[in-house]
Amino acid sequence: MTITESHRPGSDTWSDARLLYALEEVVETELNRHLAVAKEWMPHEYVPWSDGRNFDGIMGGEAWAPEQSKVTDIGRIALVVNLLTEDNLPSYHHEIASLFGRDGAWGTWVHRWTAEEGRHGIVMRDYLLTSRAVDPVELERFRMMHMSEGFESDNRHSMLHSVAYVAFQELATRVSHRNTGHQSGDPVCDRMLARIATDENLHMVFYRNLLAAALQLAPDLTMQAIRDVVVQFRMPGHGMPGFERAAARMAIGGIYNLRIHHDDVLQPVLRHLKVLDVSGLSPDGLRAQEELGMFMGGLNDQAVKFDERKLALEARRAARAS
Repeated sequence: MTITESHRPGSDTWSDARLLYALEEVVETELNRHLAVAKEWMPHEYVPWSDGRNFDGIMGGEAWAPEQSKVTDIGRIALVVNLLTEDNLPSYHHEIASLFGRDGAWGTWVHRWTAEEGRHGIVMRDYLLTSRAVDPVELERFRMMHMSEGFESDNRHSMLHSVAYVAFQELATRVSHRNTGHQSGDPVCDRMLARIATDENLHMVFYRNLLAAALQLAPDLTMQAIRDVVVQFRMPGHGMPGFERAAARMAIGGIYNLRIHHDDVLQPVLRHLKVLDVSGLSPDGLRAQEELGMFMGGLNDQAVKFDERKLALEARRAARAS
C-alpha cells in the first residue's frame, strides 16, 4: 500500500475508526500471509504424559516437592511468570476485540490470534503439572489472584498505540519463552517453549507489518505512538503476584533484562521499520522521533550498567562457590 503526500490526510483527521478502515486491506493481506505460513501443531504432543502421576488430595497421590522438578530454579520462576501471563488471554481478547472489532478481516484476525494463543496456556500447564515442574497449589492460587485482579492495557485508549505495543510485546514474549527454555535444564521444556516461541514470532511479524503500514499512512501519529509505547513499555504480566521479585530473578538469570530488551526486542523492530530514518515528519512527529532516539541511547547506557553489575554479581558468586 502506497500513500502519496497529496492523498495523505493531515494528522488531525485520523480517528481510530478511520485508521481501522484504512488498514483493513493490510490486515486481510497479513492474515492471508499468516494463515499460509502458520503450521498446525498439537499441544498434547509436547507433554511427557508417561511422567505423570496423581497428586495428593482427593486422588490420594503424592504431594509435590521441589526435588521432583526437572527444571532449574530460574526455570521454575520464569515458567510460572510466563504461564500466568498466558492465563490472562480472556482479558487480552476482550481488549483487542473492543479495539479492533469482531467483523471483517480485523475480527477474523482477533479470533484466530486468540485461538492460537490458547494453545500456549494449555500446553504449558499440562507440561508443568505432568512433569511436576512447579508447585501446583501455588500455581493455581497465583492464577486465581492474578485473574481476579483483572487486566487493563496501558494502551487501551488508542488503536494505534495498541498496534505499536503488540509489535514489541509479541517479540518480548517470544524472547522470554525461548530464553526460559534454554535456561530450564529440561530438553522437553525447551522443545515445548520453542514451539510456542514460533507462534509468538509469527504474531510479531503480523503486527510489525501492520505498524509499518500505519507508519506510511499516518507517520506523525504512528511515530508518536511508537515513542509512547517504547518509553512506557511494560510486560502484560506486570500486575501478577510477586512480579517485581520474579522479574529481578529473571533479569539476573538471563531470561529477560535491560540488555535483552534493548538488543533483542526494541532494536530489531525499530531497525526493521527504519523508524529513526523516517523523513518528512511534522514538528510533533519529528519531536517524537528525536525523543525516541534519545531514549534508546539512555536505555543502552542503563543496559551497560546492568551488564556490569551482573558480571560483578556472577564473579562474587563464583568466588564464594570456589
